[in-house]
Amino acid sequence: MTSIGIYEAKSRLSELVEQAEAGREVIITRRGRPVAKLVRVKPEPKIERSAVIKEIRAFAKTIKLKRRISLRELRRMTAEGRD
Repeated sequence: MTSIGIYEAKSRLSELVEQAEAGREVIITRRGRPVAKLVRVKPEPKIERSAVIKEIRAFAKTIKLKRRISLRELRRMTAEGRD
């Protein structure tokens, strides 16, 4: 783990990011106190589109509507929700 002052970190940011990418934590300090930490970002797991669609369809089967909604009504309601 590396500790570095904020003023020096500004001039060495590229180097510090490379260290973080390599798995080393970098602590940035201000007046000797830690204020930030640079760490490697963990990649998010890839979600399969077919699995998401399957979940949505399963959830949709659990919803009971009082009446059927036309596609036009659904689009209108969706547009209203964006305003």
